[in-house]
Amino acid sequence: MTPADVLARADALLVDLDGTLVDSAAPVRRAWDAFAARHRLDGEAVRRFAQGRPSRETVRLLAPDADHDAEAAAVEDAEVHDTAGVSALPGAARLMASDRRLAIVTSCSTALAETRLRAAGLPIPRVLVSSDGLERGKPDPACFVIAARRLGADPARCVVLEDAPAGILAGRAAGATVIALRTTHADDELRDAHAIADDLSALI
Repeated sequence: MTPADVLARADALLVDLDGTLVDSAAPVRRAWDAFAARHRLDGEAVRRFAQGRPSRETVRLLAPDADHDAEAAAVEDAEVHDTAGVSALPGAARLMASDRRLAIVTSCSTALAETRLRAAGLPIPRVLVSSDGLERGKPDPACFVIAARRLGADPARCVVLEDAPAGILAGRAAGATVIALRTTHADDELRDAHAIADDLSALI
């Protein structure tokens, strides 16, 4: 069965935002490079670690002695006010315009998610699960379990679409089938997914 067949048979889709629906690499790079400079860390290593994780969790793990709330707020503010270079990835508009039962599940805040969706010209879905109010972000599976519940779907009958290792692990732990996209990581980093596709356009 091809990844497209798996997608077609799913009761619902649980879709990551950054790197899956939206290319936000430019503002993410600028925000995390500034954080890395403040803490004398390697910018590229910080960006790779941060991908798929809530900002506050990344700050806590990489700068344990920092003011976590202040640093996370600084990163959030930088990203919310910087949409230069944000665009929809191939296949994203078609997927969002389809009649599929779908939720966006993202490690960023609701405000940032909505900002990026608008900047990319994509609609805001009825169900959007963000890092707001979650005790633990990806790779914890809670976000995907919550999204499935809000859609009235069994996670085991859902397909998760992800680009980052943390999200892949979260989707699997939730009991869903995970299709990884080659939009930000190499195949060896996506090996925990059930299947891999180039991008959304290869699945629709």
